[in-house]
Amino acid sequence: SQNPNRQTNPISSTAMLSRGCSSLLRARLGCLPRSSRGAWAGSSLLRAFSSSSSSSSSSSASSLAEMVDSQHNRRRGVPHHQVKPVVKRQKATLIRGDGIGPEVTHAVISAFVAMKAPVDWESFDLQSANEGKLSPQLIRSVRKNKFVLKGPLFTPMGHGHASPDVNLAREFGLFAHVVPVRLLEGVKTRHDDVDLVVIRENTEGEYTGLEHIVNDEVVQSVKIITEKASLRIAKFAFDYAVRNNRRKVTAVHKANIMKMADGLFLNSCRQVAAKYKDVVEFDEVIIDNCCMQLVTKPEQFDVMVTGNLYGNIVSESAAGLAGGVALVPGFNEGTDGIRVYEQGPRHIGMDIAGRRLANPTSFLLASAMMLRDMQLGPWADTLENAVYKTIREQKVRTIDLDGNASTYEFTQAVVDNMELPVVAPDDMKVVLDFFN
Repeated sequence: SQNPNRQTNPISSTAMLSRGCSSLLRARLGCLPRSSRGAWAGSSLLRAFSSSSSSSSSSSASSLAEMVDSQHNRRRGVPHHQVKPVVKRQKATLIRGDGIGPEVTHAVISAFVAMKAPVDWESFDLQSANEGKLSPQLIRSVRKNKFVLKGPLFTPMGHGHASPDVNLAREFGLFAHVVPVRLLEGVKTRHDDVDLVVIRENTEGEYTGLEHIVNDEVVQSVKIITEKASLRIAKFAFDYAVRNNRRKVTAVHKANIMKMADGLFLNSCRQVAAKYKDVVEFDEVIIDNCCMQLVTKPEQFDVMVTGNLYGNIVSESAAGLAGGVALVPGFNEGTDGIRVYEQGPRHIGMDIAGRRLANPTSFLLASAMMLRDMQLGPWADTLENAVYKTIREQKVRTIDLDGNASTYEFTQAVVDNMELPVVAPDDMKVVLDFFN
């Protein structure tokens, strides 16, 4: 029998570098004057490489890279006091997911390796055979690391186990799903002024899974709205607006029909809005009117705070305005400092799974968001700028953008567009192909 949420061997950028360490060494030796290469080839550095390649520890590979960089900086005449200190490595949990998940998360790993991001991965598979249940190993990893990159997860329709995404939200208190939607230069869209953020309550509403059969012809599904969760998501939305210099928060509801449930949500938003009235504008809109307004005049929206189901609908619609779900990242805010980064609107892509056709943009941008939250701003900027440049140039386009490039070709273009001197010497560049 298979173990639930089978953990694969932990993946680290340095461990991956050690796999391709001969390529790394060649790249670094190649930047030296030809007359110096022989001396290096017989030096203690090469002996260090031999010992590190026989060990699986991240520290060996990391020490090797640091030794080469130190020698390289001295060759370039860089004073020791000007060499940036080594950034402490951090750990993150990787859930590869189903469908296109393995391909797009490999794209992220490739990008991290190329720019030597100081992140080590603990990798897990959530297997549908285990009915979306979370293993103790996965739970411990998430609680310890706090940062999670998650691929799309499969949920059967009309039968079968509960959604793994719902299980994750419950286990780690992921109360807010945040989807920033903005236009990317180089993508054709119907509107030219879309820059909004959908903040979706992620723990209750229609997603509580409380359903039962009344009789053979009647099924009852219960929608749960609590004041505590409504106040929490409203406060989060207003705080987000203040931190990010946003001008307005719009509450999306259906309180004209669901007067008690959505009425409680709306009144909670009004209560919080009163405390921010001097810094953030507030308005409210009924969900059906919201959808019409969104596709006709999206520029009127800034931050949108919604219940669970409405947030799903609104974020999907907004992503369509920006060119599709493959271009929109997102993250989930949890308790105890846990954040889960993923696509904005979740699409598993079973129809193209395994065919290397998926556009990894949303996952690359989500991982850049993670890097920034890890206080690794230079790496986040490097990755974001490379993605934006690749899309802006329109030379390498995946099928969703009317091109024919594969996932690998798009990722390689992103890597080629990286401006690495921020995080590595300008004549060092190592790219490992994870798609062979």
